[in-house]
Amino acid sequence: MIEYSDKLYKKVSGAGKVGICLGIISIVTGIAIGIISIIFGSILLNVRNQLID
Repeated sequence: MIEYSDKLYKKVSGAGKVGICLGIISIVTGIAIGIISIIFGSILLNVRNQLID
């Protein structure tokens, strides 16, 4: 029974580590996509203003 608990403990802690890593990666990716969208949006607005003038 002790071996089974030890294996389960290792699997659960490994799954927890993977969950934390995926969470961090998704937060960083979301922030990067948001920043890129803002930059390209401002570039498009600047181009639009130049086309109107």
